[in-house]
Amino acid sequence: MLQYDFLLFQQISLFNHLLEVNLFKITVFVITKRILETEGTTFFSFSYKCICFFTVSVFLLSCKNEINNKNEIEKNPLSVSFERFDLKFYNNSPDVIPNLKNEYPFLFPKQFSDSVWINRQKDTLQLLLQDAVINTFSDLSFLEKKTSSLFKYIRHYFPKTKIPRIITLTNNVDYQIKTVYLDSLLLISLDTFLGSDHPLYEGIPYYIRKELDSKYLLSQIAEKFASYIIPPNENRTFLSNMIYEGKKLYLQDLILPNEKDEIKIAYTQNEIEWVRENETNIWQYFIENQTLYKTDPELIDRFLEPAPFSKFYLQLDNESPGKVGRWIGWQIVKSYHKNNPEISLKKLIKTSSQELFNLSKYKPKR
Repeated sequence: MLQYDFLLFQQISLFNHLLEVNLFKITVFVITKRILETEGTTFFSFSYKCICFFTVSVFLLSCKNEINNKNEIEKNPLSVSFERFDLKFYNNSPDVIPNLKNEYPFLFPKQFSDSVWINRQKDTLQLLLQDAVINTFSDLSFLEKKTSSLFKYIRHYFPKTKIPRIITLTNNVDYQIKTVYLDSLLLISLDTFLGSDHPLYEGIPYYIRKELDSKYLLSQIAEKFASYIIPPNENRTFLSNMIYEGKKLYLQDLILPNEKDEIKIAYTQNEIEWVRENETNIWQYFIENQTLYKTDPELIDRFLEPAPFSKFYLQLDNESPGKVGRWIGWQIVKSYHKNNPEISLKKLIKTSSQELFNLSKYKPKR
């Protein structure tokens, strides 16, 4: 029976492959037929049709290869699971603390006595946070599945990457440290992903609160992985900082291929539309004000750090989202890849900001 099932599986896989190939052939045939049926019989017209046919074929082959590549990556049996430290700590008596200290020594600084942790178990605010976490994240299987997919792509591009031990906890809604990624450890503060409208976030500025949502969790993990894998800036120029952030976002393009751009950069739909429409204006401002090679830390705050808006000191400030420098850096890195497709990801990551910028031939979309 097992052998029959295996043969049946092979037949289904073969059928799916043939179906995919035939659909591709049919698509090329239909588009080609429409091209050839258009009016005009001159040599130029015929040549144009041939070029169109070639272009369409290459495009469809590219799409098909991309789909096949994704399918191969997703076939990887790799899976991850979350260790619910938060449940183990708060849902038990003080008697569990010695065992937890042995199991999670990195979460218990030695300078603190057990009494500190016992008091934390009973603290009203901590229990309120934990109740909110339980209500929002009673079942993490969906997030585990999505995180498994993320690490399949990470392993594809970085085969030597260790799959980290993933531990969930609460951390006083410290939105500056939502996740921590180390060589073999990933910590996730679930109390920073309860949803932007959660009552516990009342009083937190909107531009920060909007990112405290589980839809940004994978992007957060991907960003922390990127920070871990990409070498730090070689200098302090504004251009170098922009490209560093751009590399991190470009890496998200690869390891989160199904995620929307606005999720990767933590923008709303209106904000992503604004930067797309104003890319030329942003770049023109940076050039005219000679910002690229300045090392003024104020530029980081104005254009790279999360903020309610970017600070051009112009009338359009209130319309703009924060972090527009990250967006420009992202476009520069994508332009570099587009104009240098033969360069490997490993080389891209290590390329200096100046060399990358020079080879990117970046021109904002008009």
